[in-house]
Amino acid sequence: MVAKFQTALRLVYPPRCLCCGGLVETEFGLCATCWRDAAFITGLVCDLCGTPLPGEAHPTDVVHCDDCMTIARPWSRGRATFLYRDTARKLVLSLKHGDRLDIAKPVAAWMAKAARPILLPDMLVAPVPLHWMRLLKRRYNQSVLLSDSVARATGLSHCPDLLTRIRRTPSLDGASRDTRFATLNAAISVTPARRHRVIGRKVLIVDDVMTSGATLAACAEACLASGAAQVFVLTLARVAKDA
Repeated sequence: MVAKFQTALRLVYPPRCLCCGGLVETEFGLCATCWRDAAFITGLVCDLCGTPLPGEAHPTDVVHCDDCMTIARPWSRGRATFLYRDTARKLVLSLKHGDRLDIAKPVAAWMAKAARPILLPDMLVAPVPLHWMRLLKRRYNQSVLLSDSVARATGLSHCPDLLTRIRRTPSLDGASRDTRFATLNAAISVTPARRHRVIGRKVLIVDDVMTSGATLAACAEACLASGAAQVFVLTLARVAKDA
């Protein structure tokens, strides 16, 4: 009976590509064109931000990209799922500004797969926070949707309000690296009522896109200042110089 109902439902509402809306074989998938244009990050990657690097990957390799060798990262390890271009860019913008909340769960499964090398038992998953005024305008925080789905996919604990953006910051689209770091300095803190959850824990901070890493650095510094043992980062996409 259930199988018949599902078949009938698929006839009325056939599966659509997450990105372009074209017909696909399975729910929450990508069509052939969007899959081809999805720049999944594989192989050898920077162990701090997930940027793909030239060369062959080996289990014992720990290498860093040029940015991570010149910028002090307060977190221990990091991964990203896509390069921020083509399909990934469309998915991020649809989730962030297009009210496509349905995107979060399927892409979080890809994020969880990318994060496997850095996941640890009893890790606490938390999102990058939005300032309450921006949250009021946008109505949801896409990073919370992603972090919740990542936590569910990995079986880890989730704390959606672990961090608070205590100062409203302007949009940083197009801003320089130095401007980003200066703007985000001391703009994020651990929520006082959640401080007990971070003490001695390994924390995984989740966001949609990493550009300079300034926002993730502010989150990591806040967690470490409140007693976190280590901080790790995971993003849906990474802006790379060749992207």
